[in-house]
Amino acid sequence: MHEQIQAYAKRLKLSWVREHYQEIQAESQEEFLLRLFEKEIEQREERKINLLLKSATLPKASGKPFDWKEVRMGADLDQETLYNGRFIENQENAIFYGGVGAGKTYLSTLIGLNVIQHQGKRVKFYTVASLVNELLDANEKGTLSKVFKKMEKLDLLILDELGYIPLHKQGAELLFQVISLCYEKRSIIITTNLQFGEWNHVFGDPILTEAVVDRLIHHSHLVLFNDDSHRLKESMAFQPM
Repeated sequence: MHEQIQAYAKRLKLSWVREHYQEIQAESQEEFLLRLFEKEIEQREERKINLLLKSATLPKASGKPFDWKEVRMGADLDQETLYNGRFIENQENAIFYGGVGAGKTYLSTLIGLNVIQHQGKRVKFYTVASLVNELLDANEKGTLSKVFKKMEKLDLLILDELGYIPLHKQGAELLFQVISLCYEKRSIIITTNLQFGEWNHVFGDPILTEAVVDRLIHHSHLVLFNDDSHRLKESMAFQPM
């Protein structure tokens, strides 16, 4: 009988049931089934979250709470709305602007982790340079449509470090295609150290830059970070006097 139960559980893809059903303690058949289903669902949810975390390729978070004191937001946005990713429900974007080391990447990572773990959202993190390189490579191999299909499944795309390196013409155009693909359908968080007026240094074409900015800011929240680098402060704090 044990072998039959395992075989049926395998056919039904009840992996936890197959291995652990004998561990369930219950006073009735109904309670036994209830505990069995609860455990199976818990395991499936855990596996799902682990897969989402793996595919998101988020940077490692230190576990340190985020310091909100040096972050400014508009009246239509608050800490809870941003951290819990409520803007994602309306396919809105968030632009994180501030100096190097101000916490933009860390906050975007925390938001990504939070919406995956508590809402099961599909998130993907890229530096702008790594995404452009992937797009260029896929375009050369003829697999660009596969990359775009992956993008279409996302709830949140995080693009880190816009402005650190200028993009070549083809790379800029491919990045624009991704942004257009997400427009009004999925949310983007962009971290940048450049004001909008300086984005032409990245995209290299004023018309393309205008089109990118237009799509991003149409349904967007601007989040301003203190320009003083937290890394610089920490390093200075440990220097001998």
